[in-house]
Amino acid sequence: MTQTALVTGASRGIGAALVEALAARGMTVHALARPSDTLDALCARTGAVPVGVDLMDTAAVEAALDGHVYDTVINNAGIVTGVGPLHERSAEEIDRTIGLNLTSVLQTLRIVVPGMIARGRGDVILLGSIAGQYAFPGTVTYAASKAAISGMVNTLRLELHDKGVRVTEVAPGRVATDIYLEAMKGDRDAMRSKLFETYQASLPGDIVQAVLAALDMPRRSNIAYIEVVPSRQAVGGFQFAEGFDED
Repeated sequence: MTQTALVTGASRGIGAALVEALAARGMTVHALARPSDTLDALCARTGAVPVGVDLMDTAAVEAALDGHVYDTVINNAGIVTGVGPLHERSAEEIDRTIGLNLTSVLQTLRIVVPGMIARGRGDVILLGSIAGQYAFPGTVTYAASKAAISGMVNTLRLELHDKGVRVTEVAPGRVATDIYLEAMKGDRDAMRSKLFETYQASLPGDIVQAVLAALDMPRRSNIAYIEVVPSRQAVGGFQFAEGFDED
């Protein structure tokens, strides 16, 4: 029987690579992203079903997904609206980051998980980030949203552990996608050179391999958490500033 998958943030980057890989496996893939020529071209190329909605519009998402039951749901959509200290971020940036990275994920799962429970089978994959586990200056709101994803995964797994539904978080480090370039101001070509040519980054296909590894596990086993970072990226450590504070 053909399996059906839902991929959010499907029009480019990791999402597009996931759509291509799942479609190549013979799955019926619903590719959810805001309407665009890029989404249309992806679906024409892969045979995926375009679901052209804005994840921030919960009513539209609910209408688009109504009546569909998915074997696999991959919550990939995410955004970094800017890099810099929290006190320099705008109210709109904070609302949009939390709305897309966290609230839309909760709403999507609220809509699709009941169908999985009814069938007694399913896989929920959430794309987190190492920013949810480690501190990176200038990413407070993004880090908060991704740390919340980890908490969500762990609690959701408790709720679904006896329902036949597996829950996995995949937490990438730096991946060569446009999300970083869009978050940083300045010359995009120069930034691309600095981020992806001076330093090694994972590729979207590397993250796809991690997702497929989780899906390919025997049903008796659930890969709960996968952290994928470039071989030359290490996280953690201490930072000290010179000087002393007066009492």
